[in-house]
Amino acid sequence: MTTPKAADFRQSLSKLLSSANEMGFVAVDVNAGNLHRRVGGYPGSDHRMPQCCEVMRQAMNSGDEVVDEPPSGQGARLTIRYRFPRVQ
Repeated sequence: MTTPKAADFRQSLSKLLSSANEMGFVAVDVNAGNLHRRVGGYPGSDHRMPQCCEVMRQAMNSGDEVVDEPPSGQGARLTIRYRFPRVQ
């Protein structure tokens, strides 16, 4: 398995948000540990959790909120509530 890159996390997050929007959700909670598992390479010694968390934070818009996070701000516990509709 290849090591995930930021683009892999962005693409997976985008698909998740798009699916939730199409299903009519008003918001969706995305957990970094679950997102990284979807992309691959987690858990593992060569994980890219900080990169995954950074991609998630970069995707935040006004109205989105951090629901849970580890003390460092970067870890599998990071959970962000993304609201719909998304601002482009």
